[in-house]
Amino acid sequence: HPWLYLFLMPAISMRLWAEERKSGTIEFLMSLPVPFGATVLGKFLAAWAFTAIALSLTFPMWLTVNYLGNPDNGVVLAGYVGSLVMAGGYLAISSCISAITKNQIIAFVTGVVVCFIFTIAGQGLVTDFFGAFAPQWVVDLIASFSFSAHFDAIIEGVIDIRDIIYFLTLIAF
Repeated sequence: HPWLYLFLMPAISMRLWAEERKSGTIEFLMSLPVPFGATVLGKFLAAWAFTAIALSLTFPMWLTVNYLGNPDNGVVLAGYVGSLVMAGGYLAISSCISAITKNQIIAFVTGVVVCFIFTIAGQGLVTDFFGAFAPQWVVDLIASFSFSAHFDAIIEGVIDIRDIIYFLTLIAF
């Protein structure tokens, strides 16, 4: 899922704000008697709900697997929860990038690059690179920002509150 969401979430969010700025409707949107925070939250929650609907369309596969075999449904449910909060993290980053640019393509490409950095932050190649010259606490700090590390723990069936808090804090930030 991290690799799928690396491209899907920037594609969903590239129009959230960039198109408003490019077409000039941002002025109209900001002049409405709606608080700015509510506008940001509304756009984010709409995109996240779209993602949740797309994720829920995989539910028939879960039913098929249950019919054909005997999977651990707790692990599958944890994977759905982890996938949804990780999608929210990718979406938050991508919509923030969409808000600072007028061009949808630039928002998409920049969103993919930033999300890629968050995805590979905990991989061995990155930690080995920084471990060669940085103190261990810096390497641990960089690795703690990895989406993959937090998501891998969840898809093993362990919903650690620290992983959920990581994604929710990233979304709120």
